[in-house]
Amino acid sequence: MTSTYGDWLKQQRETAGLTQQELADAAVMTRSHISHIEAGRRVPSKEDARRLDGVLNTGNVLSSFLPQDDGTIADYFESARQLEQQATMIREFALTFVPGILQTERYARAVLGTTFPPRSDEERDRHVVTRLQRSKILTDPVTPVVWALLDEMVLRRPVGGPEIMAEQVMHIVNLVESKRVRAHILPLGLGVHPLMQSMLSLWWFEDQPPAAYSEGLSIGKVHDAPTVVQRLQGVYDLALSDALPLNESLALMRAIAKGYGHHD
Repeated sequence: MTSTYGDWLKQQRETAGLTQQELADAAVMTRSHISHIEAGRRVPSKEDARRLDGVLNTGNVLSSFLPQDDGTIADYFESARQLEQQATMIREFALTFVPGILQTERYARAVLGTTFPPRSDEERDRHVVTRLQRSKILTDPVTPVVWALLDEMVLRRPVGGPEIMAEQVMHIVNLVESKRVRAHILPLGLGVHPLMQSMLSLWWFEDQPPAAYSEGLSIGKVHDAPTVVQRLQGVYDLALSDALPLNESLALMRAIAKGYGHHD
């Protein structure tokens, strides 16, 4: 999103003589939420914008001029994307596709090319750029801490063909070997496991309670009720306990990449 909206919010806050924390308290928000909006990393909800207008006495300006997205993020995922960008720790479980923040450009293009009717080249390019922007959180060498739990079928299904899959699998291997990400594989031989119903993302934050996100076909839901989040964390931990250790997961990923034609 453009930072123009955030810059204007910051100007109004400073004119009112408020710190980010003071504005957050008055608008019933978190300081990090205000910080992300001002930096252009997050779009406030309509309710957030209404409360900000009320605190800053800006009429309905912040409510009326909310930045519009470009249509490359599904409505049901937008809140999840915003939380993903703020998290200090992320735990991902993938059942079908490689998690978005770990996807290579060619893999993302192959995934986004499965729609019918097909997207135009221009539209698909915009979606690919949006998908890759999510992975920029990994350019920070420390945060967020990322754990990826992958069903083996995610690596076995040849999305885009052998060459693209070899590149994608080795991308994950390289992230693990660089110590930036930890990845564990749930092997096919395990059979049924606790997370077979859908993908799952778990997030922890600096100054707000943990949250979770689950997704199915054209539907996704952010979970923030403490009891629900705690239950989903427990299910994730249970599945993780059945996964291959890190070194064995790396060895399996290398073997799969080799099967796709990758050569060290």
